[in-house]
Amino acid sequence: MSTPSAPLSPVNSVWYNDWRQVDVASLNGFAPTRPVSVIIPYYQTPTGPYYQKSAETLVRTLATLEGQTYPRELFEVIIVDDGSEPPLARPPSTSLEVKVIRRERRVVGRTLMRSTHGQAMNTGARAAAYDILLFLDSGMLVEAGWMAAHARWHHAVSDALTVGVRAYVDVNGMDAETIRRRPGSLKELLSGRPMDPPLYEGYMTKTNDLTSRADDPFQVVVGGNLGVCKGFYWSMGGCDESFTYWGLEDVELGYRAYTRGGLLVPVRDSLAYRQGRWDEGRDAKHRSTQIQEGIAAHRIAHPWYRGHRPGRIFAVPQYVVTVEMGQCPAGQVVRAVNNVLTDRVRDLLVRIEMPASDDEERLARLQAEFGPDPRVRVAPTPTALEEFPASPFHVTLPAAVVAKDLVHRLCAKLGDAAHAESLLPDGVGKVAITRAWALHRAQRTGKSVADFGEARTIPATALKLTVADPAEDVARVGRTKAAQWGRLLDRMRDIHSPGEVGSFLKWLAGSVWRRVVGRPR
Repeated sequence: MSTPSAPLSPVNSVWYNDWRQVDVASLNGFAPTRPVSVIIPYYQTPTGPYYQKSAETLVRTLATLEGQTYPRELFEVIIVDDGSEPPLARPPSTSLEVKVIRRERRVVGRTLMRSTHGQAMNTGARAAAYDILLFLDSGMLVEAGWMAAHARWHHAVSDALTVGVRAYVDVNGMDAETIRRRPGSLKELLSGRPMDPPLYEGYMTKTNDLTSRADDPFQVVVGGNLGVCKGFYWSMGGCDESFTYWGLEDVELGYRAYTRGGLLVPVRDSLAYRQGRWDEGRDAKHRSTQIQEGIAAHRIAHPWYRGHRPGRIFAVPQYVVTVEMGQCPAGQVVRAVNNVLTDRVRDLLVRIEMPASDDEERLARLQAEFGPDPRVRVAPTPTALEEFPASPFHVTLPAAVVAKDLVHRLCAKLGDAAHAESLLPDGVGKVAITRAWALHRAQRTGKSVADFGEARTIPATALKLTVADPAEDVARVGRTKAAQWGRLLDRMRDIHSPGEVGSFLKWLAGSVWRRVVGRPR
């Protein structure tokens, strides 16, 4: 087989996710030069009709790969046996050179578990000899140009995720030999059979095939028909292996690809037909997805997955707020962090960035104040983008800034722009909010975020920003009127029943009494 070609350049001139701006060869004019590794996760049960169906579907899938227009010497096929019983042997009926890799099942407590789909994908990616990875489910039937349709994009850029189209079809009574000897296209062969059309057509129309400024194009990423370069795949951590059931691990992979500045390309020429109708096993799919939704909520920082979980702390925060300490007194930093933590936006984490040569007293004060708080990082070593590469929004602000609900206001002013900032008076600095995909893309290319999306300037007055007086008595910073009103509003928001009204009034009376008599709080 051929050796891999030289590394490609990342996307460096595309505005948002407008993949139409990429100079890529047409399917008819495409001349492949880069080799491809096709990875097929596979699993079959030891008994019952599904066993026979699994074996037959794999043979039919391989039959469609045998007829690819892509040069045979430029691709390999890797089947990852995901703990099947009995173990999968190399299918004897195919003319392809197939490598079979087995993943043994593992014991969890008293239960013998199969490996996850994500583990199978990662196993195949590690074993792949080539840089272009195409993932195909073992139950898929693909047209002759399927491989070329994906691969031509990965001949052009190194950080694209190509998303194939998937329909569902009844193939009862069809064997592999019928597929091999068909006179025309697969579409013609399957014409007239019961079929479910491709998913997500409504969303594709709404977003003009993912070229709009929508912030959730990853919704269309479905497993079993994907393409990606190996370097980009591993740079975003591969497939998440913590998804232990069926569903959403592919959407989460698409989420990370998008958040890390990858280009999500819908490839309509790579249509694949899933053998079997969508309704088959619907109840089992629904139960599995319910389990996966809890995992997805922690990893996909988007309201669609977290809309009914207010106040929760998630593994991947939606907003990462970096408070730049500079030379501000520790008390001002405490106030700035407290203001962020009481923001109307709750799905966030705060990082306190300190000068490299900072004094131990300030550090000790902040660690004592926020060390045990899981929503605050004091003097973290990695950068915000390194520590939270999958958080979609990154905010920076000087500790001297005084503002309430600043993150909420920034998000509102950002709109669908890639970056927004507000300059502060007296050279104090600026507050800024940037989408992570633009930061990652700029980091890979050495360009500015403004090269990839709209950048807006916000007047400081629109954000209601003020700058703290350096001579302020920072020892009393926690007792400002703003902080007092913030605590009052928080207690009022916690009232959900008549009994809690009495508790609130009791707390309020005690607070007023302590202030009147001057007792410490």
